[in-house]
Amino acid sequence: MEKDTISFTELDFTLIKLEVKEMEKLIIQLKENFVGSTEIVNQLEVEIRNMTLLVEKLETLDKNNILAIRREIVTLKNKLKECEASKGENAPVSPSLPEPGSCGHGGVVNISKPFVVQLNWQGFAYKFGAWGRDYSPQQPDKGLYWVAPLNTNERYLEYYRLYNTRDDLLLYRYYQQNRITYGQGSGAAVYNKNMYVNWYNSGNIARVNLTTNKVEVTQSLPNAVYNNRFSYANVAWQDIDFAVDENGLWVIYSTEASNGNIVISKLNDTTLAVLNTWQTSQYKASVSNAFMVCGVLYATRILSTKTDEIFYSYDTKTGQESRLNIVFHKMQETVQSVNYHPYDQKLFVYNDGYLLNYDLFFGK
Repeated sequence: MEKDTISFTELDFTLIKLEVKEMEKLIIQLKENFVGSTEIVNQLEVEIRNMTLLVEKLETLDKNNILAIRREIVTLKNKLKECEASKGENAPVSPSLPEPGSCGHGGVVNISKPFVVQLNWQGFAYKFGAWGRDYSPQQPDKGLYWVAPLNTNERYLEYYRLYNTRDDLLLYRYYQQNRITYGQGSGAAVYNKNMYVNWYNSGNIARVNLTTNKVEVTQSLPNAVYNNRFSYANVAWQDIDFAVDENGLWVIYSTEASNGNIVISKLNDTTLAVLNTWQTSQYKASVSNAFMVCGVLYATRILSTKTDEIFYSYDTKTGQESRLNIVFHKMQETVQSVNYHPYDQKLFVYNDGYLLNYDLFFGK
């Protein structure tokens, strides 16, 4: 048919749309039942979504390109078959995931390859910022997605967007955009429908109600240094870094008394009062970023322009410090922020303007 250059009818596109619909159904079934890392399944879902858009576009343009589309469909179908056939093969290899939101595991032992979600909504020039998903213990699977690029001065957090679903985030649609004046640095986190930020040009911390966009509490963080005294390596204005885990809200910072070593404080998420504080022996300015999981601090450092390493942990329950060697890849050179979501068990990483996801794997 290709050799004879036969034109195709409207019916051909109808059939192709049906085929793509079948693949969409199959990928949904795979996501529900897949065991192990879902990275390849997520990638296939994006490819199939792109195929749907391409078919719609070609239908309005050049119908003789239908053979090229059929070849792509065959390739995608083969990938889906391979994925379906091997969906249980990774189970014995990768440590199993604990129940979402639980701490019935032995800590982080591995991390997946990065999954690129998209470029932040402000564009490539907005290299600094943070993003993630709201975590509420009452509704752990219902959180909003939030994206907060810093202004191009790489210091002020002024605008942020909220999305109800991941699809809305991917398509830049149905968002709520708000403005505050100003948060400082890429250390923001969201917990229980509130955003927590370092208030600009000070050692104060603030709680912003995401429903009203009002700054409801501003509180001094005792003895915390600020304005690049002990920020992370290669990331300015992040002396104060908020973190969320299964136990609630934390803040990671340094003091003059700690000689620049990391200090961890557990916060009351309503009043921002400090509930407890731990001193570590890890120098903060040598760390590229940090996050909390089940009351354990995990710190990262730069290995190269393409890789970082989770190299250090501090357990607030026991006071034990450990050296780790968990290497992970990044898409761009600098990681500006890392936020953990306890229910999804993923890291939400802001990497030179790009929004990345990583799956975490836990020991028994």
